[in-house]
Amino acid sequence: MKCYVCAEQGKDTDAVAICIVCGMGLCTEHAIREETEVWSGGYPFPAEKVGGTLPRILCPYCYNVMKED
Repeated sequence: MKCYVCAEQGKDTDAVAICIVCGMGLCTEHAIREETEVWSGGYPFPAEKVGGTLPRILCPYCYNVMKED
């Protein structure tokens, strides 16, 4: 699998990770490791925050959306 962001830029770079939100393949340059909160509860909305965080890999696009206020 190749990095999607690099492919958009005309580069040919192997992917080393996958975005947990959209599934995009990412190289080491474009993979963003983010600590995310863990929630517990039923669908469609979480009921309560569970203690601690989990490391997640995000693409630049999903990371930017998650960081919007």
